[in-house]
Amino acid sequence: MLQELITYAGQLDVYEQGNDILKRFLRVDISGMQVNTITDFYGASCSDDSVLLKPSLSEVKGNDILYSAIDGSMLFTRDDDWKEVKVMRLFKASDCVDPNGKSSWIRHSQYYGHLGTSKQFTGNVEKILDNYSIHPQRLVFLSDGATWIRKWIEDTYPGSIAILDYYHALEHLHAFKEVLFKDKSEGNLWVEKQAELLLESETEIVIENIRKAANNGKAKETAEKLIAYYEANKNRMDYKKYKTIGAGIIGSGAIESAHRTLIQDRMKRAGQRWSKEGAQHMINLKTMSLNEKWDTVKNFTRNTIKAA
Repeated sequence: MLQELITYAGQLDVYEQGNDILKRFLRVDISGMQVNTITDFYGASCSDDSVLLKPSLSEVKGNDILYSAIDGSMLFTRDDDWKEVKVMRLFKASDCVDPNGKSSWIRHSQYYGHLGTSKQFTGNVEKILDNYSIHPQRLVFLSDGATWIRKWIEDTYPGSIAILDYYHALEHLHAFKEVLFKDKSEGNLWVEKQAELLLESETEIVIENIRKAANNGKAKETAEKLIAYYEANKNRMDYKKYKTIGAGIIGSGAIESAHRTLIQDRMKRAGQRWSKEGAQHMINLKTMSLNEKWDTVKNFTRNTIKAA
């Protein structure tokens, strides 16, 4: 039980704070280094795919929609400085609830994080999705404009619904506005109009407006890049339609929250640098905790004691 509590404290907060928590609650003095060693050991024990990739959500029934939000979060490592942790958050439309009837709070989710190649990550995401045996038309992907994500979805789940994060699309408009307009209020009004058009799925009109707005110089160069970006993703920008599907989610709130809870709150503290292995071990434990699979970690600690 003590080893399980040490591991839980270690994944919950920095190792020195875990030491303080254990001392105050259990009156047991365990050094931060010991917390580190034990936490890392059980994080490594959770590396097996059969543990990490098990389903955490209930069966997707009827016309329910399964959302898969995917994005990358940067982590500072000892070996290669900043590295990308690829993160997925999986949830059902029926689990998006709010007292006022709006889709905001997500009651149940399945998380997965991987510090490695996109091929390894997508391969494991496919194994997770296979657990749910869902028809592609009831599978919705939410992501930014990363080419590797877009191409993977197109190749592997051609019948699914792929959505370009609406707010990510707006970020590009705001960047263009900064180059185009000297008057801030005029620029904001222009962006608001384009944002409304995007919500009405009028992407072609927005592209034409961008083209007309930029006549020459730096604005024209920025416009060409923005138009190319929208052209590459316009089949993922039918926001008017997406608002009528499932929980009507078109933005990145769910995955931004996942970045905080899975990665940032524990692993992006001041002065932290992670080894690749240590980082993945911590991600494993955070995943088990968020997926409500902590009993698996508890069993690992019991089996280790019995083996000893």
